[in-house]
Amino acid sequence: MRKYRRPYLAEINVTPFVDVMLVLLVIFMITAPLMQHGMEVQLPKESIAPIPIKEIPTITLKSNKKIFWKQEELANLMGLTRNVEQYAQANKEGGVYLRADKTLDYGFIMHVLSAVKEAGVQNIGMVTEP
Repeated sequence: MRKYRRPYLAEINVTPFVDVMLVLLVIFMITAPLMQHGMEVQLPKESIAPIPIKEIPTITLKSNKKIFWKQEELANLMGLTRNVEQYAQANKEGGVYLRADKTLDYGFIMHVLSAVKEAGVQNIGMVTEP
């Protein structure tokens, strides 16, 4: 008595593969609209309690890109750097407040922040309207 051997089935069953792919397709179709790379934000508005203003100098940036140190208008960013350096030498742990108009270019504000940090002040508080 000889055993009858069935020939091997050489086909791949793709049904489980198709099922997994369909589930992944549905997941990506649902999550794709939720993934956004950018949002509209209005940074100057805050709802937290204001910090009491101490005797810390304030840098004010107006919408026409004029720079003020305390209440004094400065001609350019170099004047601000000199004032901040003098303040940083007198107050090692001191910080400054930054008030900026909300219509200002974000790049300009970051340029001013960078100049202030390079001048020696690391603690910078952002002033907003509640």
